[in-house]
Amino acid sequence: MAQCVQSVQEFVQDSFVPMVAVLCSEEAERVTRKNNLNFAELLRPFCRLTSEGHIRDTNNQMQVVKNLRICVNNVVTTPTASATFSPAQRRLLNEVVLSCQPQEGAATNMITTGDYDLNFSDHSVKASLPWYSVWRETLLEASTSEHYTATTPWFEAYRENFLQSMHASDHEFLNHYLACLLVVSSTETVPVEQFLKLSQEQHRIQHSGEYTNPKWFIPNTLKYYVLLHDMSEGGEQRADSVYEDMKQRYGHQGCYLLKINSRTLSAEEEEQIPDPWSQYLHRNNLQNQGMPDDVAAAVNTAAVENNISAAEVDGQSIEKDGASNSLDSHPLQLDTGSSSGIVHTLSSVHTDLKKSPRDPESLAGGAGSHGACLTLSDHDHIRQFIQEFTFRGLLPHIEKNIRQLNDQLVSRKGLSRSLFTATKKWFGGGKVPEKSISEPKSTFGLLYPPEAPELQIRKMADLCFLVQHYELAYSCYHTAKKDFLSDQAMLYAAGALEMAAVSAFLQAGAPRPYPAHYMDTAIQTYRDVCKNMVLAERCALLSADILKSQGKYSEAATLLIKMTSEDSDLRSALLLEQAAHCFINMRNPMVRKFAFHMILAGHRFSKAGQRRHALRCYCQAMQVYKERGWSLAEDHINFTIGRQSFTLSQPENAVTAFRQILTNDSRQTATQQGAFLREYLYVYKSVLGGNEESLPQLPLPCIHSSATRVYFGHERRLAEGEKQAATHVSLDQEYDQDLAAMWGHLEEQIVAAANRGIVPANYQPTQCCLNSQTDNLRCPLAVAEEPIIVEVTFRNPLKVPLALSNLSLLWRFIPDAAPSEEKMPEELEGKTFTNEETLARGMTPKDDIVTTEIILEFLLGSEETKVARLQLLPHRMGQLNIVGVVYNLAAASSGETAPSTEDQLDLMVVRGRQDLKIRGPRLNQTKEDKMLIRHGLDRRLDPIITPPMPLMEVFFLQFPTALLCGEIRKAYVEFCNVSGVALCGLRVASTHPDFFTFGSQTTTPVSPTSAENCSAYKTTAVQGQQGSVAAEMLVSAEDFSQPSGVMDIPIEGSTLQPGESTQLPLWLRGPDQEGVHEINLLFYYESKEKGIKISHRVLRHTVFICASRSLSVQALACRSSVPPHHSLDGKGSSGTLVFIDVENINTSEAGVREFHIIQVSSSSQHWRLHKCINPTKDKDCKLRSRERAKLCFRATPCKPHQDTSDAVKKYTFSDLNLGNERIISSSTPCGDFFFRGHRTPESQQVDGGSSRTSSNSKSQSLVSTQDRANDITNIVKKCNELDLNIIVIWKAYVVEDNKQLILEGQLHVALHTIGKEASSLTPKEEAQEMVLLKFKSEVPTPVVPPSAELSQLIKTNLHYPETYTHPFAQDSLCVVPVTLTLSNCSMADVDIIIDLRHKNTSQESVEIHSSFTWVGQTQYKLQLKPQEVMCLTLRACFLQAGVYNLNTPRVFAKPAEQGAMCETSQQTASPALIIINNA
Repeated sequence: MAQCVQSVQEFVQDSFVPMVAVLCSEEAERVTRKNNLNFAELLRPFCRLTSEGHIRDTNNQMQVVKNLRICVNNVVTTPTASATFSPAQRRLLNEVVLSCQPQEGAATNMITTGDYDLNFSDHSVKASLPWYSVWRETLLEASTSEHYTATTPWFEAYRENFLQSMHASDHEFLNHYLACLLVVSSTETVPVEQFLKLSQEQHRIQHSGEYTNPKWFIPNTLKYYVLLHDMSEGGEQRADSVYEDMKQRYGHQGCYLLKINSRTLSAEEEEQIPDPWSQYLHRNNLQNQGMPDDVAAAVNTAAVENNISAAEVDGQSIEKDGASNSLDSHPLQLDTGSSSGIVHTLSSVHTDLKKSPRDPESLAGGAGSHGACLTLSDHDHIRQFIQEFTFRGLLPHIEKNIRQLNDQLVSRKGLSRSLFTATKKWFGGGKVPEKSISEPKSTFGLLYPPEAPELQIRKMADLCFLVQHYELAYSCYHTAKKDFLSDQAMLYAAGALEMAAVSAFLQAGAPRPYPAHYMDTAIQTYRDVCKNMVLAERCALLSADILKSQGKYSEAATLLIKMTSEDSDLRSALLLEQAAHCFINMRNPMVRKFAFHMILAGHRFSKAGQRRHALRCYCQAMQVYKERGWSLAEDHINFTIGRQSFTLSQPENAVTAFRQILTNDSRQTATQQGAFLREYLYVYKSVLGGNEESLPQLPLPCIHSSATRVYFGHERRLAEGEKQAATHVSLDQEYDQDLAAMWGHLEEQIVAAANRGIVPANYQPTQCCLNSQTDNLRCPLAVAEEPIIVEVTFRNPLKVPLALSNLSLLWRFIPDAAPSEEKMPEELEGKTFTNEETLARGMTPKDDIVTTEIILEFLLGSEETKVARLQLLPHRMGQLNIVGVVYNLAAASSGETAPSTEDQLDLMVVRGRQDLKIRGPRLNQTKEDKMLIRHGLDRRLDPIITPPMPLMEVFFLQFPTALLCGEIRKAYVEFCNVSGVALCGLRVASTHPDFFTFGSQTTTPVSPTSAENCSAYKTTAVQGQQGSVAAEMLVSAEDFSQPSGVMDIPIEGSTLQPGESTQLPLWLRGPDQEGVHEINLLFYYESKEKGIKISHRVLRHTVFICASRSLSVQALACRSSVPPHHSLDGKGSSGTLVFIDVENINTSEAGVREFHIIQVSSSSQHWRLHKCINPTKDKDCKLRSRERAKLCFRATPCKPHQDTSDAVKKYTFSDLNLGNERIISSSTPCGDFFFRGHRTPESQQVDGGSSRTSSNSKSQSLVSTQDRANDITNIVKKCNELDLNIIVIWKAYVVEDNKQLILEGQLHVALHTIGKEASSLTPKEEAQEMVLLKFKSEVPTPVVPPSAELSQLIKTNLHYPETYTHPFAQDSLCVVPVTLTLSNCSMADVDIIIDLRHKNTSQESVEIHSSFTWVGQTQYKLQLKPQEVMCLTLRACFLQAGVYNLNTPRVFAKPAEQGAMCETSQQTASPALIIINNA
């Protein structure tokens, strides 16, 4: 239980005090009324004795009576029922509790004992579970302190008034009157006659039997005569004489002269006399006497602010309003109900609150002060009178009666129990059954006559108890209890049990423990058997306080909870609250039980009409449930707090509570959430009222601020007819970090190309769309007259749809100083503009600074996440800050709304705002950043508005989506300047620069527009059969566009004026690899005006091309075995053979019927295709699916006069057409794509590296030094270098939609080395094998050129007759002359050794060479100069006819500086066969 001001002993002692009745004459009443008091009220503040009294017990022992208080009341004879309270008493208790509210703003003391913070109105307690030793010690220390827990003065006031309002009962005498004060004024003509009248009146009331009330303790009631003298009226001598007469008549111990009203008018002005009466007077006084003004006002407005009727206060709601008091409405059950009903209830209450005036009549009575005619000496007179009356009259009277009762009981103790019982039956001491009860012996309905011996014991016990003789009282109660229980008089037994327990507790020194089971039995008997809840409640209040004082909080809480019932909401609420305080005061505080019972108490307070107390209970319980995962309990508490706060005219608190319900992730049903939302909107509407100066913050819907995206510029236009717009950037695209890096790299390339290869220091990459992953440290640059689109992500956390309307952005704008040509009013410069006021008041916005787009309707489904794209159009230059969003919030109607509630729904639309607060990325650079949580800046919502810039749109016409590998297609691109500013410096960069070309500046073929018969190539007709010899053309690489990733776009005048557009042809070539290719183009342009913050603008375009297989080309170059001719006219047969294998690897899905190879061209600085060897006929080479063709050409070096120093960079294009028309391969687009796809051998060397390892070398010695080895390698490489690029041009015949289309394309093969095959298909990369880790460096092996490469240094040819006839019969030896031609293929001196001796020892070679030998010199040592050709004449000798292989000479060659020789490849060449015939 909560802390009380009184101690438990004081409280129990003050609960049962001697009762004194007052009978006043009319004149005496008039005298006291001068002080705005009656006589009983006049005495009340002085009824506690300040000095000790004494009384002798039955054993003649002196007993001390300490701190005695007496109760003085006027005699009231109205009959009342004792089992229940009257409506007036209920109203009194209700008002007592209502007027006693916790102090607001009281200072709090904090005790730290754990996790929970429990802030009471006057104290704070921290508690936690589980408990540890330190916390337990702290708690014990706190709980033993006097000011540990919260005080509940409303409960104490209720308890005090409850006990004072209890009616006297027949089964006990504690509330019966012991004495009667007869008060007569000294101004009466014959005061003695008045005393006699009052005495007779008292006798009639007590003994006539007409009145059941008041009840008197003993038949011989003490009468005490008081003569009241008004000092202000004089006549003091007469009063004294009357008093002397009284003393003679009644004895000096039976009368008293009380002089009052000594105060004069002049004294009234001088001194301020205290008013001790106000705190004692009953609050049920109709005139509100003794109540402060604010309390009176609180009581008067109670019925309105608590929304209860007078009948409900009077306690009739139990019968009339079953719904409000039935158990069906559980305290933790959320109020559902229809939304319209809830809103109507709230609105009616709110209307009453606004209209409720304070009743002036109710305040009128409290205007006068109390005791206005009394001085401090008068106070002392009254105090002295009470003391005299008690010590001289009351205590002796009680002592005498105790003795008499004791004597009666002692005289009967000698009899046996059975005889005693029989005597009672014989002599009229039997019980009389109550007529209305027809129950068996166990009933409580037995009534004892007043003179029954059992009642005499009870009467003596009560007298002893009243004068604090608790030991004797306990003994008497214990005896009476046994008698009552044996008689089954349960009401009497319960009373004896109750008082026996209290007496045992109050005994000094506590000789016996407190018998709590006595109290439990008494409460159960009162409640269940006697059906008397008033007595049960009194018993529970006493027992709970006693248990609390003994630290038995759990038992006290159980007792209090048992006493809750449906017959009284106020009592149940107070007891549940005290039980909650018991739980928090336990040794191990049960915090959640405290909170739960606080909720129950709040619910009952609410039903009892005590809304302020209900709100307080819910708020205290919320401290436990808050943010601990009890979401449904939180919702219930917040909802109740919101409702109660609203009805108590605390709309701000109501809004806060409702906001909590809606912002948390609620687990309520959709119906319940809808009710929450509608109530919240209504409350919010009432809070706003007419205050629309500033927009309030709304809690719904949730905004993911970090997901906000900002897009600068117009949204891209879709395709117009055949035109396909550039994709650029849009809000529909997902952000990709790798793609963004790729675009940034392209932009950096293009900016560097535009600025002479250097990226400017102030360069910022263009970011059209900003999000949480982009770099937002700098303020983004936006352009005037171009929209800014902000994409805001809304999430509806509720299961009910939300309707947002008039949704727009909230912004602030600071304009820059205007340029000289534009005049801005001076007052606008530097001023901050915002659209908050216009949006709040619903005015038409001023669009001269920023045009704000408004979305009229925006619906959010249940638990839906949806984005809204809001647009701003800035018109002036300056700094723009996007602050948040403004919208109207309403609950979306489900379509079932009745027509009558449409007006009501219109009211439930609130206008408010939500700010967009974006945190930047967390900082993690310094140690402080890592230790703390710091976030960087994010400026994406703070754009700087810059002057107008050019804006270009790009459209593509006839742009394909699928191509064959190597296919050439012609498309068109259109550039449009849609702004008011001229643009220039048009460039494009791409990730695939070999995919497209705009053509060279020289020749671009003009083709018809129809796609069926057009050719992208420039062609010329060919007469006759000239296709076998190549047509040549010399072209400089500088004539074509640069092969880097950046290209200038050749528009006329290199400038696009505002509104102007131009079209350019664009040639495309299908990628060499099949599959889907993502090709990115970045267009770059600048403004004609310089010095603008934005230096350039870019436009992105991404195209996906599906490439399917076409042809596979394999090429191989071999040295011709024919020795080179010495003439340089080019007509000789010297050169290289080029073999080209072409295979159709196209799949049938592409619809290609056949491929025609129409031309083979070459391009090189040093070589050229000279003649076609195969096919010999001048016709197309046709390839169907999976067919292969083998072509053979002869290649010769370029003519010497073309290879001059001034034309080193010129390429010779050689065309060998296989049809009737020749394609000029050196013009656009064939030449463009050749140069775009061309890789020089130098670039490949850089890629591939120059180091190679030896493989199966036939070298006889290793190379000593690395440098010499590199020299030899270079010599060998140059010897085998070819640098010939083959271009195979084809046509494909495709059937599509019953139409035949002709596609054309070209494939490139680069031949760099003789004898090494090259392919048009790029080889697939194989996975590298795992290599073992090496932990120590190895000595690098010396690089030795492979024998296969050294063997290419020279070329050998044998010239001999194919057949030779010799007459062996005449001459047995046949000698045939053979010429050996040696050609030095390298550019270095070469040492050669020729060995004609047979070294072969195999059986096969013996058979072949057995009859053939070389004669003459068999070994030669020669040296050949670079490119030198030498002929040696050898002689072969044959012994018989046959076929012989002459290719047996072994030729060794080495560079002049090299030590190791290497055999040539002549041994592995084809055999040189000669036929020897016999003549």
